[in-house]
Formats: sequence, structure tokens, C-alpha cells
Amino acid sequence: MSEMARILVADDEPDIRRIIGIFLRRVGHEIVEADDGMSAMALMEELRPDAAVVDVVMPGMTGIELTRTIRSLPHLAPTPIIMLSARTLPHEVEEGMKSGANMYLSKPFSPSTLIAAVNRVLNA
Repeated sequence: MSEMARILVADDEPDIRRIIGIFLRRVGHEIVEADDGMSAMALMEELRPDAAVVDVVMPGMTGIELTRTIRSLPHLAPTPIIMLSARTLPHEVEEGMKSGANMYLSKPFSPSTLIAAVNRVLNA
């Protein structure tokens, strides 16, 4: 397991944020939450998390737009990003990866899959 990290969890569904938070806190990570892309971007600037878990479909700024914005800023560009979505058609996954995501996980996901993905991007 990787050392404790600050992870931004951005999803407009409160239950998804809560579940992800439970999984990641259990393995020692600190969680900060955003319910939309604009709030997530503000937290990225303010807190500079070690990684981000981002939903694709969010109001205001999508996860794709958020990821592109993060990648365009030199001080945030290195931040590992895991994209989450129920959209799993090949072209949808490709769009997420082309936006700059390090990994793309489909919903629903298991706790072990999410934890492994976070550990993988933190240790890359």
C-alpha cells in the first residue's frame, strides 16, 4: 500500500463520493470532496492534492474538461487522475484517456479495484 495521500474525489452523486471516501480512508488516505467540476478545480488550486478521482459527467465542468484544464497548468499537470464513469464504450474511454486521465474505471467498481488504481497512480 502507498503512504497516506490527499485525494480529491469529484462526483456530483453524494453516495458515490461517500463510498469512495470510505474505501480510501480505510487505507489511510485523506479525502477532499467536490460535487462539480468547478469546485474540484478550485480545490485543485487551493489544496494541490496528490491525486484526483473524477467522475466524467458533472455539472458546470465535466470530468473531461476538468482533466484537460488540470493538464494545461504546469503546477497541476503532474497530478495523477483516475476517471470514473458508467460510460464505457471504447470511444468514451478513449476520450477520457486522451483528455489526460492516467486511468479510466467503469462504474460500478469494487473497493479493491479502486484502491489498486489509486495505489498504482500514486506509485507511478
